[in-house]
Amino acid sequence: MTDVLREVGSIARALDSIANVEFKKYQLTRGQYAYLARICEHPGIIQGQLAELIRIDRTTTAHAVKRLIDGGLVYREPLPGNQKSKVLYPTEKGQAIYPILKRENDYSNQVALAGLSADDVATLKRILPVMSANVTADWQRVKAGEKRDY
Repeated sequence: MTDVLREVGSIARALDSIANVEFKKYQLTRGQYAYLARICEHPGIIQGQLAELIRIDRTTTAHAVKRLIDGGLVYREPLPGNQKSKVLYPTEKGQAIYPILKRENDYSNQVALAGLSADDVATLKRILPVMSANVTADWQRVKAGEKRDY
């Protein structure tokens, strides 16, 4: 049996490597494009929600957000009524880069799906969210300190 997750991981790593090269000229490094894209798509998102959305630990997310802030692409504001929580917004500079991120994402989808039938694409759209939900539930349990039963 083919190891499906190896293939999915290989695709994700290849696309991440391509994006890192493509976005270097915008001073986006090591996956920062994903954070910026999600912040542009969800302005006012809380940093913890961003970590959950991308499925990256909070410490790594905090470092990436700090670099985006230092680069003038994102800014942080206190959540109204809750000074402890901060919400994230793209700056004008960050918003200007978003269409480029979106265009690259659309192109990557086009390349990845080349040669697949409409039925194949429909099947992927149906199956991948189920896989994602399964892995997300497991990820959340492990992040909460549970051990996986192999």
